[in-house]
Amino acid sequence: MDTSKAGSGKRRAGAAGDVWLRPSTRTGRDAPPLSRDRIVEEAVALLDAEGVDRLTMRRLAERLGTGSTTLYWHVKTKDDVLDLALDAIFAEVEIPPKSDRGWRADITALIGGWRAVLLRHPWSAALLGRPMLGPNVLARSEFLYATLLDAGVVEPHLTAAAYGLSNYVIGSGLMQATWPADAEQETRRAAREHLQANGGRYPALAAYGPLVAEGDRDTGFALGLVWLLDGIQAGITAGGAART
Repeated sequence: MDTSKAGSGKRRAGAAGDVWLRPSTRTGRDAPPLSRDRIVEEAVALLDAEGVDRLTMRRLAERLGTGSTTLYWHVKTKDDVLDLALDAIFAEVEIPPKSDRGWRADITALIGGWRAVLLRHPWSAALLGRPMLGPNVLARSEFLYATLLDAGVVEPHLTAAAYGLSNYVIGSGLMQATWPADAEQETRRAAREHLQANGGRYPALAAYGPLVAEGDRDTGFALGLVWLLDGIQAGITAGGAART
């Protein structure tokens, strides 16, 4: 859960992520009878139903039964809405409770929960390159980094491990979101025929390529995560041996 982009470079007014960097808008008796939480809840529902391209401030205001002017009391831009909605769904990713299961089990639970959220909200994976400074994202990023630190991962491997895990789950979610299940079988059939027809040029892909395989996505994701964790474990072991 990379948040490193948040403070780099000169930022334009109203840029993505700014909602976390400016003071909250009006509250108390001066505020209209519409809460930011209600706006975010409706925005997530709209995004789930129709995707990012269909989200506009005007349509969101209509769904809330109010005017755009009232909406702007709480959120200044569409970027604000997207940032808030993205952070809201991260609340669904359960932070594993303290236990003696070990760091691998804790990270597996976190990454599995993150993937489940991306699949429930398929619009979200494409937005994860945004600066993410919301409290829900940061709490889960903190858990990931703290767990790796406790396991014995140190820089420069700490950031590499966190990036590797984050990019793995984001890439998986993005691929699944952009390759819907109802189109998958026809696409796989066409890909298989193409690779088999060109097996002399692409023998490994013709025999083993991911476009040919009909395996279960959940199983494939779990196996890939095990490989990543094995690599991190090997790095921890090698680092410990080097220090002795």
